[in-house]
Amino acid sequence: MAAGPIPSESGVFLPAGEWKVANLSERLATLCLPGLVDVHTHLRVPGGEHKEDFATGTAAALAGGFTQILAMPNTWPPLATREVLLATRAVASQTVRCDVGLYAGASPQHVDELPALASHAAALKIYLNDTFGPLRVEDLPTLHACFRLWPRDKMIALHAEGQSVAVGIGLAAAYRRPVHFCHISSRDEIELIAAAKAAGLPVTCEVTPHHLFLTDADAARLGPLGDMRPRLATQADQDALWAHLASTVDVIATDHAPHTLAEKATKNPPPGVAGLETSLPLMLTAVQQGRLSLERLVELMALTPRRIFGLPAQPDTFVEVDPEARYTLANDRLLTRCGWTPFAGQVVQGLVRRVTLRGQVVYDVDRPEALAPPGAGRVIPQG
Repeated sequence: MAAGPIPSESGVFLPAGEWKVANLSERLATLCLPGLVDVHTHLRVPGGEHKEDFATGTAAALAGGFTQILAMPNTWPPLATREVLLATRAVASQTVRCDVGLYAGASPQHVDELPALASHAAALKIYLNDTFGPLRVEDLPTLHACFRLWPRDKMIALHAEGQSVAVGIGLAAAYRRPVHFCHISSRDEIELIAAAKAAGLPVTCEVTPHHLFLTDADAARLGPLGDMRPRLATQADQDALWAHLASTVDVIATDHAPHTLAEKATKNPPPGVAGLETSLPLMLTAVQQGRLSLERLVELMALTPRRIFGLPAQPDTFVEVDPEARYTLANDRLLTRCGWTPFAGQVVQGLVRRVTLRGQVVYDVDRPEALAPPGAGRVIPQG
């Protein structure tokens, strides 16, 4: 066997002489994948460090096989001004363990600052529906300003639910520029995205593992631990997401949104669940079950998100997985600060054993001391 991983024609990285991409039923010692990319995480900096911070969130990312992630701007204060964005980048540069990019947040109060934010942010996030903090955009003048002022070579990502998806598609058509739709969760939404793509509009979309594996029936069972935005939908909605996974869907993103168990136990629990450490095992289990191919998983979780967001390549970076390992997801094995997952108790197949970033081992399930130290990662874009 070759000493290191080699690329296959599909872009999947696997040890030479040991593999067949289309057949995971064979006994494989190690499966090597490219470093995964998550374009939708909430790392809670600034203002929510008791839930998560850059060091704990990126530790969870590495444990989940992610070497490059983007953090959302609905923090407190939000990443909507140059002062806050630069201060947060400075904290990130000292504390991230993998590569992290920050979204700039569109704000009606600070829309004129967008050109000054662009060189320091990986993308722009516009919230058309309710979110934490003051970032919801409801007026057309602000929306038009965002699409005029944000550089065309950087992505605009939308939090859009229900009819707001149609608004986002209209903006993509009017300005003829790429728009990415976050956490699409219903049949009506995914069919609208499919129609927009069929019409040649430059739109992309993501779905989350929690919407692929949980429904409103699970929400009733989980209580506050199953509360998120968008809310868990019906079985018919979930079936539609799976039906479009081979075509319409461009990205699987975790929407990692940690809250403490104490917060979830309050009278008004905040919505959101952790996802960085459970997403790959859940999707690898789906591969084993024949619900999607390994090549398609790699496209959805590595190649396509990097391409559509224009993120930098990471040479000599790969994730080593034991595809035969079956185990039960457990809260006490998580590195995220919140320390829980709605998937606790679920049996999965596919264990992240080791992660290498730019030639350096940054995570090893058997050697906790191998975890990359805070500051080992890079902030995107560099500058």
